Amino acid sequence: MKKDLQYEWAIIELLEKAEKFKIAGDFKKSIDCLETVLVFEPKCFEAFEEIGDNYISLRKLKEAKKALEQAIKISPESANAHYLLGFLFSLEQKWKKSVEELTKADKFFPNHPEILRCLGWSMYNQNRKSQGIAVLERSRNLAPTDTNILCDLGVCHMSSANFSEAEAAFLEVVRIDPKSEQAQESLEFLRILNEERSKL
Repeated sequence: MKKDLQYEWAIIELLEKAEKFKIAGDFKKSIDCLETVLVFEPKCFEAFEEIGDNYISLRKLKEAKKALEQAIKISPESANAHYLLGFLFSLEQKWKKSVEELTKADKFFPNHPEILRCLGWSMYNQNRKSQGIAVLERSRNLAPTDTNILCDLGVCHMSSANFSEAEAAFLEVVRIDPKSEQAQESLEFLRILNEERSKL
């Protein structure tokens, strides 16, 4: 969801350095780099987005929300900022706000599988179950080997008692990633559930 950056090379290098720290899991050092960026480029919304992303990883959601809202204030059509804010609201189980932000992200960056994954999950948990599953299916069609999408889809199908669809999703995850604990545990749960149903 990145766009071409229009900044001095020194700023771009700091942003890239921050990204490397984030990937390595050193979120505090990443934030330090990004705050240096903002000293020189106070309207660099990408830096605010990345600060928000790092704070989400640290589960400091209040700080993340503040940074992401600032990114949106500078660049109202930033799909990434709306996506991250929608994801943050889903962590807080504020499903209505999550759907609102993720819908905006989808408007500004249509058909992005990760945005749709989060949107489908939040819709499902907002009690828009069939719509949520439909959006997750769209997400899977765009990224058929994404195990996060398949796991979310499997969980939603399982919660809706669509057991054969849930099993198919989890089996596909195991095929792609045989070490997936979530898929293996879910398949075991489905097996026990089917045994109990057969006794009825």
